Amino acid sequence: MLHQLLAESARATIVIATLAIAAAPALAQDAPQPATELAPEEAAGDAIVVTGMIAEAQAASIREKRLAPNLVDVAAADAVGRFPDQNSAAALSRLPAVAVQRDQGQERYIQIRGAPNRWTSVMIDGVPMIGVDEGGDTRAFRFDAVPAVLLSSMVINKSLTPEIPADAIVANVDLRTWSPLERKGLHVVGDLGYGFMDLGKGEQRQGSLRVSWANDSFGIVLGGSHYRRKQLTDNREVGAYDAPSSATDTTFGPTEFDIRQYEIERWNNGLFGGIEYEPVAGQRIWAKAIFTEFNDDEQRNQYELRLDRAASGTRNLDSGSLVGVPMRGTFNYGEYRNRNYIGAIGGDYSTDSGLTANVRLNYARTDNTSYLPLVQSSTSGTNSPSLTYDRSNPLYPIVTLYNTVLNGAALARGTTQLSSFNQTTLNNAGTIYIAARQRTVSDSYTVKADISQKFDRLTLSAGGMYADRTIAGNNFSTANVAAVGALGATVGQPFNVNSFVTDTPWDTGMPLGFTLNYVDNRAMRAALDTLLPKLTAAGLYNPANDVPLTDRYNQREKTLAGYVMVSADMDNLLLTGGVRVEHYRLNNSGTVVSAGIATPLSASRSTTDLFPSINARFTASDDLVLRLSGQRGVSRPAYGAIRVGASINDTNSPGTITGGNPGLAPEYTWGVDGSVEYYLPGNGLISIAAFHRWVDNVFYQNAQVVGSDVFDVPGIDRSGYLLTSTFNGQNGRLYGVELALQQQFTFLPGPLDGLGFQGNITFLDGQFDTQVINGVQNKGVAFQGMSDTIWNASLYYEKHGLSARVSYQWRSDWLDSLGGFGSGESRKSYGNLDVSLRYAVNDTFTLFADAANLTNETYVAYQDTLAQPTEVEQIGSRYMFGVRFNF
Repeated sequence: MLHQLLAESARATIVIATLAIAAAPALAQDAPQPATELAPEEAAGDAIVVTGMIAEAQAASIREKRLAPNLVDVAAADAVGRFPDQNSAAALSRLPAVAVQRDQGQERYIQIRGAPNRWTSVMIDGVPMIGVDEGGDTRAFRFDAVPAVLLSSMVINKSLTPEIPADAIVANVDLRTWSPLERKGLHVVGDLGYGFMDLGKGEQRQGSLRVSWANDSFGIVLGGSHYRRKQLTDNREVGAYDAPSSATDTTFGPTEFDIRQYEIERWNNGLFGGIEYEPVAGQRIWAKAIFTEFNDDEQRNQYELRLDRAASGTRNLDSGSLVGVPMRGTFNYGEYRNRNYIGAIGGDYSTDSGLTANVRLNYARTDNTSYLPLVQSSTSGTNSPSLTYDRSNPLYPIVTLYNTVLNGAALARGTTQLSSFNQTTLNNAGTIYIAARQRTVSDSYTVKADISQKFDRLTLSAGGMYADRTIAGNNFSTANVAAVGALGATVGQPFNVNSFVTDTPWDTGMPLGFTLNYVDNRAMRAALDTLLPKLTAAGLYNPANDVPLTDRYNQREKTLAGYVMVSADMDNLLLTGGVRVEHYRLNNSGTVVSAGIATPLSASRSTTDLFPSINARFTASDDLVLRLSGQRGVSRPAYGAIRVGASINDTNSPGTITGGNPGLAPEYTWGVDGSVEYYLPGNGLISIAAFHRWVDNVFYQNAQVVGSDVFDVPGIDRSGYLLTSTFNGQNGRLYGVELALQQQFTFLPGPLDGLGFQGNITFLDGQFDTQVINGVQNKGVAFQGMSDTIWNASLYYEKHGLSARVSYQWRSDWLDSLGGFGSGESRKSYGNLDVSLRYAVNDTFTLFADAANLTNETYVAYQDTLAQPTEVEQIGSRYMFGVRFNF
């Protein structure tokens, strides 16, 4: 009842305030003249380009935050270079209420305010971008594909203004690229670095170069960056645990031990170019092009001890003694690729009379592909080892292997203890190839225009945007299987999985109880690439079946948006409000398959929504700024989740469907934000901010009745079938408090006056309710990705050319996968300690040393409690040394 009352109050407040701001012109014309006025160069929203010390970058960020009409957090340019961050996700994680999701230890997605990553939208130079991930399961933007060195600043808009696209429930991130006209003359900036990973001693290297030249009217910039690292990733997993019969049941245990190590080579490349021409002050035309790519070549060495398939024995959560445990090996040399191609042209116009206008035309293509050619085989009979295990430390079960012998017709544990597993005993005849493929391509054309007129104390703004996007792809597909071990000899290309075992032992930091050697995945991949065309020619394998029709989707979405906005400056109070209208249309096509019969289907939808917003900034004194804002936002379903493609069984009662949910409605939210910001002497800041979001139609996974005719075909009504897919829940609430402090201790006596601190802590809470299905409703379900506490702290020292910073990031446990509500996978809290050192040899050259993840953090996922870990991963620390140059 309280949340409902607050929600209705918030909605009424936003609507009333929006109407009130529209009436502000009459009030503003009669208002007294302000005592002071911002200089043109201090106008909020101007690009901030900083190439100085930590304190200078911090000052630029604080300056933009203070002048912004809405609630923002800013990472200025040089702040990126003074952390050991290779991509924009890592750099953004230094800001308040920002957490990161890592893959193999590398930052990929960001989560702001504990919300699902789909609730944050992204712009590049003010033009909206959409994310394309592996399988289209989310619209979240992949930040690991955007090198941080290509950017001049990154702005997190935590409250929206009408010119910002509405598809941002908790925040919008604006990634700003370099402008060549910011600096006159010829300038060259870059860095070269080389280092190593502690685990496996793989190399890492980086390099960047940006060259710009400009005179009073013309500027050009070219830039590029490269980062590469070779790493080992230790990984231990448990596929599942037996379901206990009661809360005190200790007879259940793990169903398997999954022992993995990945040999990974990852690299990011970025290219950037821009031309700007400003023949007259205030009249500028420009063109920019950006290319970024993320590449990951992954070798998998994986062995699964399938405990639940043992011939005999006992097992529980703490220990086990088993006979004839099948060992399954899985290997691959796979490739992940993500590429972004962005081209934009535009013009900006402004006059001394306060009129400004700008136009942007943008094309963006994102291509995300994955290919993991998995080779899999298992042991059988006496080749399956017997074992005992000890889970005194649940993170690192210790397994003792024994030989397996025949006792009559039954298998029995032998007397020989094995120090290693014989990896050449896999059943080659049963070796299979699993074609694991995914590709999603998005093409987007965007036109955006804005115009504003500033009067005495009033600024009127309006604008529009049209975006036309096509999305074609498939979910991650693993349906096609070929029996390569048995069929290789048939086509004259024998394939023996056991022949690729090497004499090189794993370089691992995790205890196990026995040893393993590496498999030559590259040679195995080469043999597989030679074998598959021969199997195809013989009719034994059909690559066209790698991606089932039911996994494919083909969509086109068009968004036509317009807005009006009024900004009224009433002495110490700045009110900015208005309304945005978005007309959204989606054409959605795919294929359903039932009893082997494929039927093309399509679904379309069209909606028109209003998104009001208002922001109030009150300057109580020279040092104190108060903010209050309200807004409405939206989060639209991901491509894979909303796809028409599905597999249907018409013979079940009721019939069953597994696939997308074309009837999935967008998530809508009303929200309020407030903050108190106290600006300290010496470019310091202490602030507290609070927010609340009321969300309708929250996405979650479930199985329930279709309830529509979207899957119907002539003669078959499937509206009552049971669909396993993504659905809309009911009410959701997300709220939190953020505290931040930035301060250089210039008041201390030398040499301590070079010390400074930057830190923040966020407290979060939130949950949602599912639909009522057969009288049952799950209430208070946690949001995916929400840690209830996130904090960052950096202590730095900067003086006499030395710049040193120690940084620590920490987040508490969070839900990673909804699973079946109660059996979902959670992630354990972790912290990362980083150290950065810089020494300016002169005005041109700076030496640097970076050390990341010095705590050698272990990343843990678990089921229900930490006594049931499902994944334990470790990548070790990493070190980089090099030089930065600027002339």
